[in-house]
Amino acid sequence: MTEPEAAPPMRGKSRIVATAALYFLLVFAVGLLLGPIRVLWLEPVLGQTFAVLCETPFLIGAMILAARWAPRWTKLDGGWLSYAAVGLLALVLQQLADLAVGFGLRGMTLSDQLAFFSTPPGFIYAADLIFFAVAPIFVRQRRRVAADQDAPPPAP
Repeated sequence: MTEPEAAPPMRGKSRIVATAALYFLLVFAVGLLLGPIRVLWLEPVLGQTFAVLCETPFLIGAMILAARWAPRWTKLDGGWLSYAAVGLLALVLQQLADLAVGFGLRGMTLSDQLAFFSTPPGFIYAADLIFFAVAPIFVRQRRRVAADQDAPPPAP
């Protein structure tokens, strides 16, 4: 009996899609953990706006960590355009998941979900989404700057 062939390595677009999916899943999992804490415990005490403000630093931390880890785990090596594609594709996945959660768990309509963006907590959430989309580029750029600083000076 012959050995099964190893799966071919991911290349180009499939690696970007895998990285975006992993980045989305890591951050979404943190959001799923924090969401009930925000809604059930913080909002009744602090109100919706301050509850979202309390959640935001944890989400941003998760975004930064996931933007570091996902490209490493998938071995993504590309320019800033690849990382921009990761952020934008992950944002699309996040918005689809957010709509599904809003429809399925919270009984919200599409107009309810869109109207949320015109409220103070919605402004904060929109800023979080923008950071979510650009975090992979931001983390890549910081890693490149750090690598450039650690590189030995060129020979004369």
